[in-house]
Amino acid sequence: MTEIAGLVLPFFGLIFLGYLTARLVDHPGEAMGWLNTFIVYLALPALFFKLVSRTPVEELTRADFILTSVGTTYVVFALIFSVGLFLRRNTIAEATIQGFAAAYGNIGYMGPGLALLALGEAAAVPVALIFCFENAAHFTVAPAMMAATGGRKEPPATLALGIMRRIVLHPFILSTLAGVAAAFLAVQPPVPVQRLIDYLAQAAAPCALFAMGVTLALRPIKRIPVEIGYIVPVKLILHPVLMYVALSLGGGYDPVWVQTAVLLASLPTATNVFVIAHQYHVWQERASATILITTLLSVASVTGLLFLIRSGALPADLFP
Repeated sequence: MTEIAGLVLPFFGLIFLGYLTARLVDHPGEAMGWLNTFIVYLALPALFFKLVSRTPVEELTRADFILTSVGTTYVVFALIFSVGLFLRRNTIAEATIQGFAAAYGNIGYMGPGLALLALGEAAAVPVALIFCFENAAHFTVAPAMMAATGGRKEPPATLALGIMRRIVLHPFILSTLAGVAAAFLAVQPPVPVQRLIDYLAQAAAPCALFAMGVTLALRPIKRIPVEIGYIVPVKLILHPVLMYVALSLGGGYDPVWVQTAVLLASLPTATNVFVIAHQYHVWQERASATILITTLLSVASVTGLLFLIRSGALPADLFP
């Protein structure tokens, strides 16, 4: 447990320091703008490029892994969406945000730092693949589902073009594609450029975690939604369990890839869920509460999962 504490405490400690700083220091929320810009447009893209560009090309084309991991995430989304729509009698828009709250983990800000710290650089490729393809799916599903509610009257061609632009021009995806090209061509940037990339990549995890803590502090809980009762266990427990079973059934994956996918599935609700809720003016306060509660509880659930992984209690393949 000492080893696990050494992994988890600095990681969640940065989130706590961000939260505490935001509570003690009086700055407007707009002050976060440039830090978020640095993280999204420079630091995390540099990290993804660095890791992917050094990966053998054959490891970047595992379509079976991509389909299984993203498909499992959307099984979780469909489950909670159905509960919200048919059992809770919510609107399509509300059920969509609830589905994302249960399926869209914080794989951007928390995923790379935690996976690389816990599992080493062998986790780089599955992290990048899951991040890129899951986000491409999220960027597609969110506007499409909201359009189905009738809230936006955009022509189908305009909607499709907007979705494609968001996917293709996202800095994380652009940097990963650049890394794939560098790996395919077996080229690396000149030494001065590589050093700059290294500096940016090293800043990615600390800045992202601190920013996440600040963001949580700026969105205090005003009320606890009823849906928390089933969204939280689905996000923190069912999602990683289903991911583990699905990848074990598929078989043939590197143990680190399985562990990485399960670890990413166990992460709390992404802050982007609030961004989507705010963009479409639906389920905003409850999305914020879900993010904060899942993040707090994930300290225990993620720590437990890391203990299972590092102790060998979680076999890499459930069906050898």
